Amino acid sequence: MNWIALIIAGIFEIGWPVGLKMAQQATTGKVSWALFGIASMAVSGALLFYAQKTIPIGTAYAIWTGIGALGTLIVGVIFFNDSASIFRLLSAGLIVAGIIGLKIF
Repeated sequence: MNWIALIIAGIFEIGWPVGLKMAQQATTGKVSWALFGIASMAVSGALLFYAQKTIPIGTAYAIWTGIGALGTLIVGVIFFNDSASIFRLLSAGLIVAGIIGLKIF
């Protein structure tokens, strides 16, 4: 259950930078997007807190931030026209390799 909580926490970790970005770009609903970002941050942190009860802190934190970083990268490429250069994608692959290594070892 704690691993599921950690994965969900990582997904919510994507929500706060997206919410803040949308708050900057929106012509209306700035406050709603900012509140979405803040709520995502709170849920993400609470789930990380729960997950750390049985998952080592270094592993939990690395996986949490890794999911957030990769998810935010993907959202940025798809919705905000961020660069998808080969070097950025290779770097993202290294993050995935690190997450897998932490889980296995």
